Amino acid sequence: MNPIPLRRLPLYLRPTPSRVLVRPFLPAPEPRSINPTDAPRALKILTRILSLSDEEVAGLLEQVMRDFGERHIEIQAIFLSHFARVQQYLTTDRPVSEARRLLIGAYFTHEYSLESAALFNPSIVPHPDQSGVAEGSVRVILSLRATGEGHISSITFRSGVVESNGNIEIDPPSPLVAPPRPIPSAQYERVLFRRKLGELGVDNTFSRQVLDTLEDCFTLDQLRSAIGIQRRYRAEPEIVPTADRMILLARANYDIEFDPGQSVSARIVFPFSPSESNGIEDARFVRFQEGDGSFTYFATYTAYDGRVILPQLLETRDFLRFNIRTLNGPAVQNKGMALFPRRIRGHYCMLSRQDNENIHIMFSDHLHFWYESRVILRPTESWEFIQLGNCGSPMETDAGWLVLTHGVGPMRKYCIGAILLDREDPSRVIGRLREPLIKPVAEERDGYVPNVVYTCGAMIHAGHLIIPYAISDSATTFATVPLDVLLAAMSA
Repeated sequence: MNPIPLRRLPLYLRPTPSRVLVRPFLPAPEPRSINPTDAPRALKILTRILSLSDEEVAGLLEQVMRDFGERHIEIQAIFLSHFARVQQYLTTDRPVSEARRLLIGAYFTHEYSLESAALFNPSIVPHPDQSGVAEGSVRVILSLRATGEGHISSITFRSGVVESNGNIEIDPPSPLVAPPRPIPSAQYERVLFRRKLGELGVDNTFSRQVLDTLEDCFTLDQLRSAIGIQRRYRAEPEIVPTADRMILLARANYDIEFDPGQSVSARIVFPFSPSESNGIEDARFVRFQEGDGSFTYFATYTAYDGRVILPQLLETRDFLRFNIRTLNGPAVQNKGMALFPRRIRGHYCMLSRQDNENIHIMFSDHLHFWYESRVILRPTESWEFIQLGNCGSPMETDAGWLVLTHGVGPMRKYCIGAILLDREDPSRVIGRLREPLIKPVAEERDGYVPNVVYTCGAMIHAGHLIIPYAISDSATTFATVPLDVLLAAMSA
């Protein structure tokens, strides 16, 4: 078989260590957040700062603002919010001047370099705003996995334009970045919340009594209050673990929003809930077409708390406000879930990999609940003997659903392949490549994880398959291939 004419573009996205977030900080063995058990040390630091004269405070604060004021958006507001986190450790109610509060906040703040280790595992979707784009071109949003200190991953974005000839221009990233604001009034649906509790095995007498006191929609604060009231009158041993699981579930389902004035590349989806404390990994974005013709962007990703992985679903219409929800059901296991871009015969459809080896497919009437899966593809070629998985959401063509895959072969070498699924019955494989579409060439083999090429989502534009892909879990590059040639090369 003649090789497929893959065109590698001379375009690379590499980590930019200067893109930094400011995070709460306390010098401690685990310095990622302020831990109440560190109160004695926080008290010592506060005491030292309170002992400074007003002149010393002013001088130190002036130096901090010279060093960091232009590196961050609204840094004074951040300092004041971080002061509020440790204010409880003050031993007196005596008023603290704003300058001293700002300085205290600075001592309990640190910079976190989002991309200091890697910028990889991209996915690409059309931008929701196509105004002003030249005819034949499409504006795109690229999501990437940014990994920094402590191997903590977050989602970062880039914008750009794909031209009709397949060429790509990526906009320079914003030098300033900012995390989103949590939406404190986020609502939880009682019926759906109870169903999720059932999936977790904590739908018991106590949880039902708590939920029965709440409205059809409730907030996290209302849930906490209802739990507190019910705990006053109950002493069963199940109460404490049940209450903890209810709060953890609520915190894993949250809403965030960005300032509309920030560019796309300034927006960072950083770990927020306890289930994400060690990272948000491998987001697979897809533009999903609703029944009325409108579009919603979904991304499946893996939340990691340092011990357990948890598949999650992110939803947005504008890349400004994001809803993060848990995925539930016995079929929600492992990594690498990828949602089809529309319903098929009235059902949501998802690719998955429950067994660390084969590609599965599953269908559901509810986006957040998945109960059954079945294998549709097993490792067959030598370059995929160890493991198969998807490389992002399926793409619809006249010939069928085009799915990029990853295969793992000797020496844990990752290659990108492709399969074709029937449009009406995507559980049926109607074509596959017998050789890799992309395998790591010499200059792509070295990095944080050698010998790996990987993508979390490609797109079709003007007869070209546009593939952003990671090289050795370190940086990102791009390739294109004529769609008709690729489809013709597939054999059942």
